[in-house]
Amino acid sequence: MEKCTIIYNPASGKKQFINKLDYVVKKLEDNNYKVKISETKKPKHAIKLAKEACDEKVDLLVISGGDGTFHECVNGVANHEFRPKIGYIPSGTACDLASTLKIPKNIEKALDIILTGEVATMDIAKSSNGYFMYVTAIGTYVDISYVTDSKLKKYLGYFAYLITGIKEFFTIPMMKGKIVHDNGEFRGYFSLIMVINSKKVAGFSVVQKPILDDGKVDVVLYRYIPFFNNLIYFISFFIGPKIIPFVHKFRTSKLKIYTDSHHKWNTDGECANSGNLHIEVVEKAIDIIVSPKVKPKLFKEE
Repeated sequence: MEKCTIIYNPASGKKQFINKLDYVVKKLEDNNYKVKISETKKPKHAIKLAKEACDEKVDLLVISGGDGTFHECVNGVANHEFRPKIGYIPSGTACDLASTLKIPKNIEKALDIILTGEVATMDIAKSSNGYFMYVTAIGTYVDISYVTDSKLKKYLGYFAYLITGIKEFFTIPMMKGKIVHDNGEFRGYFSLIMVINSKKVAGFSVVQKPILDDGKVDVVLYRYIPFFNNLIYFISFFIGPKIIPFVHKFRTSKLKIYTDSHHKWNTDGECANSGNLHIEVVEKAIDIIVSPKVKPKLFKEE
Protein backbone atom coordinates (compact mmCIF):
# COMPACT_ATOMS: atom_id res chain seq x y z
CA MET A 1 0.00 0.00 0.00
CA GLU A 2 1.07 3.58 -0.64
CA LYS A 3 1.24 6.06 2.23
CA CYS A 4 -1.00 9.14 2.39
CA THR A 5 -1.18 11.94 4.96
CA ILE A 6 -4.21 14.23 5.17
CA ILE A 7 -3.54 17.66 6.66
CA TYR A 8 -6.73 19.61 7.29
CA ASN A 9 -7.67 22.86 8.98
CA PRO A 10 -10.82 22.32 11.08
CA ALA A 11 -11.49 26.07 11.27
CA SER A 12 -11.24 26.70 7.53
CA GLY A 13 -14.19 28.23 5.66
CA LYS A 14 -17.57 26.88 6.74
CA LYS A 15 -15.94 23.92 8.55
CA GLN A 16 -17.58 21.28 6.32
CA PHE A 17 -14.58 19.05 5.63
CA ILE A 18 -14.75 17.29 8.99
CA ASN A 19 -18.22 16.00 8.08
CA LYS A 20 -16.77 14.28 5.01
CA LEU A 21 -13.52 13.07 6.55
CA ASP A 22 -14.65 9.45 6.93
CA TYR A 23 -15.75 9.43 3.28
CA VAL A 24 -12.37 10.81 2.14
CA VAL A 25 -10.41 8.28 4.20
CA LYS A 26 -12.47 5.33 2.95
CA LYS A 27 -12.16 6.45 -0.67
CA LEU A 28 -8.37 6.71 -0.32
CA GLU A 29 -8.15 3.34 1.42
CA ASP A 30 -10.22 1.78 -1.36
CA ASN A 31 -7.57 3.09 -3.75
CA ASN A 32 -4.75 1.29 -1.89
CA TYR A 33 -3.60 4.10 0.41
CA LYS A 34 -2.70 3.73 4.07
CA VAL A 35 -4.04 6.98 5.52
CA LYS A 36 -2.77 9.14 8.38
CA ILE A 37 -4.90 12.09 9.55
CA SER A 38 -3.28 15.29 10.85
CA GLU A 39 -5.42 18.16 12.13
CA THR A 40 -3.92 21.64 12.48
CA LYS A 41 -4.18 23.01 16.01
CA LYS A 42 -2.78 26.53 15.67
CA PRO A 43 -1.29 28.98 13.14
CA LYS A 44 1.78 27.59 11.31
CA HIS A 45 1.13 24.08 12.64
CA ALA A 46 0.65 22.86 9.06
CA ILE A 47 4.32 23.69 8.33
CA LYS A 48 5.43 21.18 10.96
CA LEU A 49 2.89 18.56 9.83
CA ALA A 50 4.01 18.88 6.19
CA LYS A 51 7.66 18.45 7.20
CA GLU A 52 6.71 15.29 9.11
CA ALA A 53 4.92 13.94 6.02
CA CYS A 54 8.12 14.51 4.02
CA ASP A 55 10.21 12.83 6.73
CA GLU A 56 7.88 9.83 6.53
CA LYS A 57 8.20 9.84 2.71
CA VAL A 58 4.48 9.62 2.07
CA ASP A 59 3.44 9.07 -1.53
CA LEU A 60 0.52 11.50 -1.35
CA LEU A 61 -0.08 14.59 0.77
CA VAL A 62 -3.73 15.67 0.79
CA ILE A 63 -4.31 19.24 1.98
CA SER A 64 -7.73 20.55 2.97
CA GLY A 65 -8.08 24.17 3.98
CA GLY A 66 -7.87 27.60 2.45
CA ASP A 67 -5.00 29.41 0.74
CA GLY A 68 -3.33 29.99 4.11
CA THR A 69 -3.27 26.28 4.99
CA PHE A 70 -1.88 25.42 1.57
CA HIS A 71 0.72 28.17 1.97
CA GLU A 72 1.90 26.69 5.27
CA CYS A 73 2.15 23.18 3.81
CA VAL A 74 4.23 24.46 0.89
CA ASN A 75 6.61 26.12 3.35
CA GLY A 76 6.93 22.76 5.09
CA VAL A 77 7.61 20.88 1.88
CA ALA A 78 9.74 23.37 -0.08
CA ASN A 79 13.08 22.88 1.67
CA HIS A 80 12.78 19.12 2.04
CA GLU A 81 14.83 16.78 -0.11
CA PHE A 82 11.84 14.44 -0.46
CA ARG A 83 8.63 16.06 -1.67
CA PRO A 84 5.41 14.03 -2.09
CA LYS A 85 2.81 14.68 -4.75
CA ILE A 86 0.09 16.99 -3.45
CA GLY A 87 -3.68 16.71 -3.73
CA TYR A 88 -5.85 19.67 -2.77
CA ILE A 89 -9.38 19.72 -1.35
CA PRO A 90 -10.16 23.44 -0.98
CA SER A 91 -12.33 24.34 2.00
CA GLY A 92 -11.48 27.99 2.64
CA THR A 93 -13.50 31.11 1.89
CA ALA A 94 -11.83 32.30 -1.33
CA CYS A 95 -9.35 29.57 -2.39
CA ASP A 96 -7.78 31.53 -5.25
CA LEU A 97 -5.23 28.84 -6.05
CA ALA A 98 -7.92 26.18 -6.32
CA SER A 99 -9.95 28.49 -8.54
CA THR A 100 -6.96 28.96 -10.86
CA LEU A 101 -6.34 25.19 -10.98
CA LYS A 102 -10.08 24.50 -11.48
CA ILE A 103 -10.27 22.36 -8.35
CA PRO A 104 -13.85 22.56 -7.03
CA LYS A 105 -14.83 23.04 -3.38
CA ASN A 106 -17.12 20.05 -3.72
CA ILE A 107 -15.23 17.44 -1.69
CA GLU A 108 -16.27 14.43 -3.78
CA LYS A 109 -15.26 16.13 -7.04
CA ALA A 110 -11.95 17.41 -5.64
CA LEU A 111 -11.12 13.92 -4.37
CA ASP A 112 -11.91 12.45 -7.79
CA ILE A 113 -9.30 14.79 -9.30
CA ILE A 114 -6.75 13.57 -6.74
CA LEU A 115 -7.46 9.93 -7.61
CA THR A 116 -7.79 10.24 -11.40
CA GLY A 117 -5.90 13.44 -12.31
CA GLU A 118 -2.39 14.07 -13.58
CA VAL A 119 0.65 15.41 -11.76
CA ALA A 120 1.82 18.86 -12.82
CA THR A 121 5.15 20.28 -11.63
CA MET A 122 4.57 23.83 -10.46
CA ASP A 123 6.79 26.80 -9.68
CA ILE A 124 6.76 28.52 -6.32
CA ALA A 125 8.53 31.71 -5.26
CA LYS A 126 11.00 32.31 -2.46
CA SER A 127 11.01 35.69 -0.77
CA SER A 128 12.46 37.34 2.30
CA ASN A 129 9.17 36.40 4.02
CA GLY A 130 9.40 32.72 3.06
CA TYR A 131 7.91 30.75 0.18
CA PHE A 132 4.63 31.60 -1.50
CA MET A 133 2.46 29.75 -3.98
CA TYR A 134 0.37 32.23 -5.86
CA VAL A 135 0.65 35.85 -4.67
CA THR A 136 2.43 38.35 -2.50
CA ALA A 137 1.09 41.89 -2.52
CA ILE A 138 1.23 45.21 -0.70
CA GLY A 139 -1.08 48.23 -0.83
CA THR A 140 -4.79 48.76 -1.33
CA TYR A 141 -7.20 46.06 -0.14
CA VAL A 142 -4.50 43.40 0.34
CA ASP A 143 -5.24 42.95 4.05
CA ILE A 144 -8.88 42.03 3.46
CA SER A 145 -8.33 38.27 3.72
CA TYR A 146 -6.94 38.46 7.25
CA VAL A 147 -8.70 41.50 8.77
CA THR A 148 -12.17 40.24 7.84
CA ASP A 149 -13.91 38.78 10.89
CA SER A 150 -13.82 34.96 10.87
CA LYS A 151 -17.44 34.70 12.02
CA LEU A 152 -18.50 36.98 9.19
CA LYS A 153 -16.60 34.77 6.71
CA LYS A 154 -18.31 31.66 8.09
CA TYR A 155 -21.83 33.02 7.55
CA LEU A 156 -21.38 35.25 4.51
CA GLY A 157 -18.49 33.57 2.69
CA TYR A 158 -16.94 35.67 -0.08
CA PHE A 159 -19.39 38.56 0.56
CA ALA A 160 -17.66 39.16 3.90
CA TYR A 161 -14.57 40.23 1.96
CA LEU A 162 -16.64 42.66 -0.10
CA ILE A 163 -17.98 44.31 3.05
CA THR A 164 -14.44 44.82 4.36
CA GLY A 165 -13.38 46.12 0.95
CA ILE A 166 -16.05 48.83 1.04
CA LYS A 167 -14.59 50.08 4.33
CA GLU A 168 -11.16 50.48 2.69
CA PHE A 169 -12.50 52.26 -0.40
CA PHE A 170 -11.53 55.69 0.94
CA THR A 171 -8.08 54.84 2.34
CA ILE A 172 -5.82 54.33 -0.68
CA PRO A 173 -2.13 54.24 0.38
CA MET A 174 0.62 56.14 -1.44
CA MET A 175 3.79 54.02 -1.35
CA LYS A 176 7.16 55.27 -2.53
CA GLY A 177 9.03 52.43 -4.17
CA LYS A 178 11.68 51.08 -6.52
CA ILE A 179 11.13 47.77 -8.29
CA VAL A 180 14.14 46.09 -9.92
CA HIS A 181 13.45 43.16 -12.28
CA ASP A 182 15.17 41.09 -14.96
CA ASN A 183 14.95 43.80 -17.62
CA GLY A 184 15.10 47.09 -15.74
CA GLU A 185 13.38 48.98 -12.96
CA PHE A 186 10.42 51.18 -12.06
CA ARG A 187 10.45 54.08 -9.59
CA GLY A 188 7.72 56.28 -8.21
CA TYR A 189 4.63 56.19 -6.03
CA PHE A 190 2.38 53.14 -6.11
CA SER A 191 -0.97 52.24 -4.57
CA LEU A 192 -0.77 48.48 -5.17
CA ILE A 193 2.02 46.03 -6.01
CA MET A 194 1.26 42.39 -6.82
CA VAL A 195 3.60 39.49 -7.60
CA ILE A 196 1.52 36.63 -8.96
CA ASN A 197 1.89 32.99 -9.96
CA SER A 198 -1.80 32.42 -10.60
CA LYS A 199 -4.77 33.58 -12.62
CA LYS A 200 -7.06 34.46 -9.73
CA VAL A 201 -6.36 36.87 -6.89
CA ALA A 202 -9.14 37.77 -4.43
CA GLY A 203 -11.59 36.12 -6.81
CA PHE A 204 -10.63 38.32 -9.78
CA SER A 205 -8.87 37.18 -12.96
CA VAL A 206 -5.79 39.39 -12.72
CA VAL A 207 -3.58 37.40 -15.12
CA GLN A 208 -5.42 36.16 -18.19
CA LYS A 209 -3.04 33.43 -19.36
CA PRO A 210 -0.64 32.46 -16.59
CA ILE A 211 2.09 29.86 -17.05
CA LEU A 212 2.82 28.13 -13.76
CA ASP A 213 6.04 26.25 -14.60
CA ASP A 214 8.19 28.59 -16.70
CA GLY A 215 10.42 30.00 -13.95
CA LYS A 216 8.75 33.41 -13.95
CA VAL A 217 6.09 35.33 -12.04
CA ASP A 218 3.71 38.02 -13.25
CA VAL A 219 4.13 41.45 -11.67
CA VAL A 220 1.40 44.10 -11.72
CA LEU A 221 2.18 47.64 -10.53
CA TYR A 222 -0.49 50.31 -9.98
CA ARG A 223 0.75 53.90 -9.96
CA TYR A 224 -0.74 56.16 -7.30
CA ILE A 225 -3.06 58.59 -9.10
CA PRO A 226 -5.05 60.88 -6.76
CA PHE A 227 -8.86 60.52 -7.07
CA PHE A 228 -8.55 57.91 -9.84
CA ASN A 229 -7.10 54.86 -8.09
CA ASN A 230 -10.40 53.06 -7.54
CA LEU A 231 -11.47 53.75 -11.13
CA ILE A 232 -8.24 52.15 -12.36
CA TYR A 233 -8.86 49.11 -10.11
CA PHE A 234 -12.40 48.81 -11.43
CA ILE A 235 -11.27 48.89 -15.06
CA SER A 236 -8.47 46.43 -14.33
CA PHE A 237 -10.43 43.86 -12.31
CA PHE A 238 -13.88 44.01 -13.91
CA ILE A 239 -13.18 44.95 -17.54
CA GLY A 240 -9.66 43.57 -17.84
CA PRO A 241 -8.15 45.27 -20.90
CA LYS A 242 -4.61 44.28 -21.86
CA ILE A 243 -3.31 47.85 -21.56
CA ILE A 244 -4.39 50.19 -18.75
CA PRO A 245 -2.97 53.68 -18.13
CA PHE A 246 -0.72 53.88 -15.05
CA VAL A 247 -0.57 50.08 -14.73
CA HIS A 248 2.62 48.15 -15.55
CA LYS A 249 2.57 44.40 -16.21
CA PHE A 250 5.63 42.24 -16.85
CA ARG A 251 7.14 38.82 -16.17
CA THR A 252 10.41 38.18 -14.35
CA SER A 253 12.40 35.44 -12.63
CA LYS A 254 13.87 37.73 -9.94
CA LEU A 255 12.57 40.84 -8.28
CA LYS A 256 13.73 43.36 -5.67
CA ILE A 257 11.12 45.68 -4.21
CA TYR A 258 12.25 48.62 -2.10
CA THR A 259 9.55 50.56 -0.23
CA ASP A 260 9.24 52.81 2.81
CA SER A 261 5.61 51.77 3.33
CA HIS A 262 4.56 50.63 6.81
CA HIS A 263 1.88 48.41 5.26
CA LYS A 264 2.22 44.65 5.69
CA TRP A 265 2.74 42.25 2.79
CA ASN A 266 -0.05 39.79 2.07
CA THR A 267 1.49 36.43 1.20
CA ASP A 268 -0.98 33.79 -0.08
CA GLY A 269 -3.70 35.49 1.96
CA GLU A 270 -1.64 35.65 5.16
CA CYS A 271 -0.14 38.69 6.86
CA ALA A 272 3.67 38.96 6.55
CA ASN A 273 6.30 41.55 7.45
CA SER A 274 6.46 45.05 6.02
CA GLY A 275 9.44 46.60 4.22
CA ASN A 276 11.69 45.61 1.33
CA LEU A 277 11.24 42.26 -0.38
CA HIS A 278 13.54 40.13 -2.53
CA ILE A 279 11.86 37.43 -4.63
CA GLU A 280 13.24 34.59 -6.73
CA VAL A 281 11.25 31.93 -8.57
CA VAL A 282 11.96 28.32 -7.66
CA GLU A 283 11.19 26.51 -10.89
CA LYS A 284 9.13 23.30 -10.83
CA ALA A 285 9.32 23.00 -7.05
CA ILE A 286 6.20 20.98 -6.17
CA ASP A 287 4.10 18.23 -7.76
CA ILE A 288 0.37 18.93 -7.62
CA ILE A 289 -2.46 16.83 -9.04
CA VAL A 290 -4.79 18.60 -11.48
CA SER A 291 -7.42 17.66 -14.01
CA PRO A 292 -6.01 16.44 -17.37
CA LYS A 293 -8.11 19.16 -19.05
CA VAL A 294 -6.53 21.90 -16.96
CA LYS A 295 -2.89 20.85 -17.20
CA PRO A 296 -2.18 21.94 -20.82
CA LYS A 297 -3.80 25.35 -20.19
CA LEU A 298 -1.60 26.33 -17.25
CA PHE A 299 1.59 24.32 -17.69
CA LYS A 300 4.06 24.07 -20.56
CA GLU A 301 4.41 20.80 -22.38
CA GLU A 302 6.78 18.39 -20.62
